Amino acid sequence: MILFEDPRFFILLLAAVIPALVLGIMEKTSKYYALAVSIMFIWLAAGAGRMMLVYLSAFCVLEYAVLRLWLKIIEKQGRSGRLYVVFLILAMAPLVLSKLSGQFHLNVFGFIGISYMTFKILQMVIEIYDGIIKKIPVFDYFSFLLFFPSVLSGPIDRSRRYGEDLARVRSRKDYLEMAGSGIFQIMTGALYKFVLAAAIYQALLWVGEKPGFINALIYMYSYGFYLFFDFAGYSRMAIGTAYIFGVEMPQNFNAPFKSRDIKDFWDRWHITLSHWFRDYLFSRIMMRWIRNKRFNSRLTAASCAFMINMTVMGLWHGLDIYYIIYGLYHGMLLAVTEIWQKKSLFYKKHKKDKSFIAVETVITFNLVMFGLFIFSGHFTEIIGLTHHAAAAGGHSFVMKHLHDLLLHTIH
Repeated sequence: MILFEDPRFFILLLAAVIPALVLGIMEKTSKYYALAVSIMFIWLAAGAGRMMLVYLSAFCVLEYAVLRLWLKIIEKQGRSGRLYVVFLILAMAPLVLSKLSGQFHLNVFGFIGISYMTFKILQMVIEIYDGIIKKIPVFDYFSFLLFFPSVLSGPIDRSRRYGEDLARVRSRKDYLEMAGSGIFQIMTGALYKFVLAAAIYQALLWVGEKPGFINALIYMYSYGFYLFFDFAGYSRMAIGTAYIFGVEMPQNFNAPFKSRDIKDFWDRWHITLSHWFRDYLFSRIMMRWIRNKRFNSRLTAASCAFMINMTVMGLWHGLDIYYIIYGLYHGMLLAVTEIWQKKSLFYKKHKKDKSFIAVETVITFNLVMFGLFIFSGHFTEIIGLTHHAAAAGGHSFVMKHLHDLLLHTIH
């Protein structure tokens, strides 16, 4: 059973939210009930793959031990840069092992949600080092890690924000407003995913592997819109469900195709992922380079940091060449945008002009679509960097890539 995909899931979800609604109306917390429901859905999602549950249990326990040990060392010895690196590596080890073993079809640590859970763990390791997190209650840790709406594909919440929601008991009025917003988001998310994305998917099936420039363009724009409506639809359903359980999960998409530049795009597309990389990778690289005077110019430092940040993001999606190129492509676009906005007198003079903003938005839209075309793997297939064996029927590539994308999302 796939969460937010399988009809059986929605039937069970309908039954599961009723007690949450009753608790919220009675001004009671649903945090204990939410954890029980999360465990149930994860168990059902594992299906016949019980080894997934073993890996998941081992991951949760091992990572908790890593966090507690790191807290104890910080309390007794203070901050240590070398140990900080060691604990970051320990936190990432299961995910790295899963990604590498997946290349050889071994499926070690292959369980639903490992990528997004690892982001949560890394965030806690970093904030323990910063002195922001002083304790990690066992219940809060497991609830945060296993909260079922965000297990598969986010949104990526922050532990302290989530903990505040767990401790908060809302008034009946506030809860009903929140639950009403949640139901609306579930309905609009279902419209995005099961109506709009499904309709656009038909265009992908129609164009399939047909050769020619026009077919490539149709595929590029269809794939871009399909990916948005499918993922944004899932995100809205996940956020809406979280609202009903009393968790105000952060938004993940904000009209990304209206972005006026690439920096604006990454403030609107998969927001929780891009902001995670901004806060925990890009900003820290910049602070370190500025402190060590690695570059004479902050603009040069920012350009290099953008390249590293986005390349790592590409590698996180997978080790396939098209994910790496996708990361490099967006790193280059962000670096060029930064230089253009800081150095161009033309930009500074016209940046508030409506006509200039309109042209920027159109250019950005097409650059984004081409980037998603790279992400799809179809572009690298066309230019001969990758090859997918043809299957019967004209849409074998589409089916294979969407299947691969689904597997990446689950793991």
